[in-house]
This record gives sequence, C-alpha cells and structure tokens, in this order.
Amino acid sequence: MPKTRRPHYGSLQFWPRKRAKRIYARVRSKISSKEAKPLEFAGYKVGMTHLAVTDNRPKSTTKGEEIIYPVTIIECPPIKTSSIRFYKNTTAGSKLCSEVFSEKLDKELERKLRVKSVKKKVDDVKDFDDIKVSVHTNPKLTTIGKKKPEFFEICIGGSKEDKLKWAKENLGKEININDVFQGGQQIDVHAVTKGKGYQGPVKRFGIGLKHHKSEKGVRRVGSLGGWKAQGHFMWKVAHAGQMGYHQRTEYNKWILKIGTKPEEINTKSGFVRYGLIKNPYIIVKGSILGPSKRLIRFNSAIRGNRLVPKEAPSITYINLDLKK
Repeated sequence: MPKTRRPHYGSLQFWPRKRAKRIYARVRSKISSKEAKPLEFAGYKVGMTHLAVTDNRPKSTTKGEEIIYPVTIIECPPIKTSSIRFYKNTTAGSKLCSEVFSEKLDKELERKLRVKSVKKKVDDVKDFDDIKVSVHTNPKLTTIGKKKPEFFEICIGGSKEDKLKWAKENLGKEININDVFQGGQQIDVHAVTKGKGYQGPVKRFGIGLKHHKSEKGVRRVGSLGGWKAQGHFMWKVAHAGQMGYHQRTEYNKWILKIGTKPEEINTKSGFVRYGLIKNPYIIVKGSILGPSKRLIRFNSAIRGNRLVPKEAPSITYINLDLKK
C-alpha cells in the first residue's frame, strides 16, 4: 500500500509564532469612508450552528435554491465612547497629540485604566490632522460572567470636519451595531485564536513520524541542517513551541443577519459554553477564530469579494437544537 505524503502545514507567513500580548486583537489596518460614522465594532463569540437560506448569488449553480450554511453567532452589546483622540502627522508617522475624555465615565472602566482629572474641552484642540474615538465594551450586559471592559479605539469615516462633528455629538454615548453595519455587508474579523499551549513539531507543523527503527524518538524532525553549521540551524526547521493564542485576521466574512430580538435565536438551556443571548447579535457565514466568550473585533472589508451580493439572503430555517 503506498505511503501517504504531504507537505507540512506550517505557514511561514506568520513568524514568530508567539503568544499574543493581550486577549483581544489590535487592528492596524487603516479604513476610510465618505460617510461620517464608525467603521468598526466588537462583540463576543457565542458559537456555531447552521441555517438554510435561499441562494442569491448571481453566478452560483444553485441560484434560487435552498442551501445550508454553517454560521457563527456573535453577540454585540452596545459599545460606549469614552474619549476623542487627536492625531498629528509627523515624519515618524501619525502621533497622538491630545485626548479629551467624557465627563461621565462608567465605573466599570476604572477596572481597566486610570483617568487623570484634567478638564480639557474639544474646542481647545486646534492643530490636528486626524481623529479617532476610544470606546469600551459592556460585558456586564451579557452572561459571560465578567465586568471588566475591553478598551480600544475605532476609526470614523468622513472628512476631518465631519469626524470632529460626529465625535462631539456622540462623546459619552452608546453605539449600536445597526449604526455601523447592515445585513449583507462584508467584514474583516480580527481576534486571538484558541490557545493550545506548548506543542511538538508533529502537531504544530504536521511533519511525518520517523521510522520505528530510527535512532531516537519518532515524533521529532529528521534533520536540523548541514553538519558543518556548528550548531546553527535554519529558522524554517519545524520545532516545538507555542501553538495557538495568536492574533490573526480573516477577510471578507459575510453578514447574513443582524438580529435585535434574542428570543428568536436563544435555546432553552442557552448556548454551549456561553449561555443566553441578551443583546443584538449578528450571524456570519462560516467559522470565526477564537473560543466562545472571546472578544471579536471587525471592521468594513478593505478588499471585498465582488462575487458576494450586497444584500443578505432570506433565511428559511435556523437550527437551534444544540445539545450540551
């Protein structure tokens, strides 16, 4: 019987494979839009199920027929703006020049950071080139069992004047998922993957097992490099190390539905390893990285797929028979 052979699946695109610095992702991609509104949002991963939709893809062989999609549910409680950040363009890039906090901050935010009592107004800042808004999540509104919020900044669309106007009007107010996205839109997802700890090269890179008559163990790499290297080996050689808990990005995920009634999707006993949904939610086609209860950040797709329709398909059935 022939031996099955395949290349190892350790992509060299991601290196070094080390643990993420924090449990929620850092978004570095610059997004732009002509409309003055937030371009990013965040939610907590609930889990996966499947649903039946009427295929509305124009070039699909199953157009107009009922098909099954695996989907991921993300609970999206409202996020609250806490400060306005002003940036100035320099020779070393865009640098933070000033920040104005809201007069009324949630007491849960004190668990995350300390804010100095400096009375600065938005109108006092004159010289700036760009504006972003820092926000924090509201995990206390969910059933995941924590109160400490996540704190990060999001981009705003529009011109410089439009950004300032929107930021002044919405400072200290809540932002809902319907204010940012709509059904049928494509998004880029940023999150930290599941952590699997310290693993060997067989599980980490998928290398083949050595022969049972080999000199040493079978779950190790065959060669580290040339014998003249005097202890030096290439970084491309598969080694044991950290596996999982890496920051990653998935592009062009399709929002199939934005729901505002949790009772339409909640099960009697709640979702496995999550619980009940109490806030608006989104249903995204396919799987999404990370375990349940982890914060998922997503923004408007930078390079969307042209073959994906801009309208969400009609959902005919959602599977809620999820057993523990």
